[in-house]
Amino acid sequence: MTFRVLTAQFMHETNTFARLGTDLAAFERLVLARGGDEIMSRLENTNTEIAGYMDAALDHGWELVFTVAAMANPLGRVTDDAFEHVVGLITEGLEQSQPVDGIALALHGAMVSDTHEDAEGEVVRRLREITHVPICCTLDLHANVAPAFAGRVDVLCSYLTYPHIDMRARAHRAGDLLQRAMTGDIAPRVFFSRRSMLQGADGGRTDVEPMIALQAKARRFMAGDGRVLDISINAGFSQADIHDVGPSVTVTADGDDPRFQEMADDLMADIWEARDVVNNHYLDVAEAADIARRFNHTGKPLVIADYADNPGAGAYGDATNLLKAMLDAGLDEACFGALHDPAAAAALVAAGAGARTTLPLGGKTDPSFGGPPLDLSGEVIQTSDGVTVLDGPMFAGMMKSFGPTAVFRTGGIDVLVVSNLMQIIDLQQFLAHGIDPRTKKTVALKSMQHFRAAYEPMAERVIVCDSGALATPDLSRFTYRHVRRPLYPLDP
Repeated sequence: MTFRVLTAQFMHETNTFARLGTDLAAFERLVLARGGDEIMSRLENTNTEIAGYMDAALDHGWELVFTVAAMANPLGRVTDDAFEHVVGLITEGLEQSQPVDGIALALHGAMVSDTHEDAEGEVVRRLREITHVPICCTLDLHANVAPAFAGRVDVLCSYLTYPHIDMRARAHRAGDLLQRAMTGDIAPRVFFSRRSMLQGADGGRTDVEPMIALQAKARRFMAGDGRVLDISINAGFSQADIHDVGPSVTVTADGDDPRFQEMADDLMADIWEARDVVNNHYLDVAEAADIARRFNHTGKPLVIADYADNPGAGAYGDATNLLKAMLDAGLDEACFGALHDPAAAAALVAAGAGARTTLPLGGKTDPSFGGPPLDLSGEVIQTSDGVTVLDGPMFAGMMKSFGPTAVFRTGGIDVLVVSNLMQIIDLQQFLAHGIDPRTKKTVALKSMQHFRAAYEPMAERVIVCDSGALATPDLSRFTYRHVRRPLYPLDP
């Protein structure tokens, strides 16, 4: 029997403290593909969830019904217009394609819209108003899973890696379980557990404890009982001031057995016991720059990650505190990026390669988070349209664009100035613009953890700093009004 499976991707990680909302144009700047031809041209053979569902379709002989693939860079709340547009493409596609035998979704799990705190829950609620066929779903490891959402899907498979390198594989896994549900081989349901925590599992890092032990225990649970189909350990996303914020565990299992809930609760108890574990040592920018100044370069660079100005967590990407510290320290043979400043990028592109100019750089969105604009003089080294085909572990084969982009050399630092907000996750984001980070003494980049997949192997040393930008780990800088209380560590 050939099953008809509707697919949709709608992904956004929402930082509710960000001043800037996420409109439809923000999705257009990253990925907004409508219908099969557009979706396949953008995402086929890439390390993405949609490609994973294509793999499952090939294995099981499905007829895929494509609706939309939408992704925007993390920032503030998704506007109602954008949310309704994308959800409308999904629900209209379902209504027009009936009957279907199953639905395969790629969601983030931490999307907040102007109207809906649990935006993904609203997506699935609307689908359930139309059909009750099995639904499988992938989530980011940093999902804020709501109980209502977990109760509306049949199969839930979050990423198992951070840096995220298993998007395609996890969708393939979800698709395999959907196939078994559609044939009647299994009757899956999702068991859910959480504690009163804002954040946990060391932000979800899967290269260190406690996640290593947590995932090992989850694998033992699965190996010990064939009815346990999948286990997801979700670290949550603490920059969301919503009721359902925080880490959780979901167990997708065949049937209804109290033991499945016990497994979820057991893993969640381990997360609670490790609630104070933090592996990163957060330097201030002066300390980071001083380490770089004294760094004994032996052929591999020192990598400085500006954790707080990570666009992948909804920060603005225009913080200047680290750049200023690097300039004050007199660093040379260094690169810095990507600095999000569309006005400066436009001015530098207009000036052209070889031009010398002085201009205000960065710090324009909210100087209280990350520092004010810097008036800097330097030379335009290169300009481009910012289009890059990634080849690293995270999104190999995927095309992304920084928009109009310039390399601006000031002092001994090559600054990558971009128009589209995006964190550094791939070497090509520098290489495509004439900067080889492997040959630099210091590589400063705006990312929390994803950079490690591509940059840690080529680095002599990695250090992490807190520039005071919007993704700062210092939670005392934020006022939470909508989270459930009490909540650790806000209520110790």
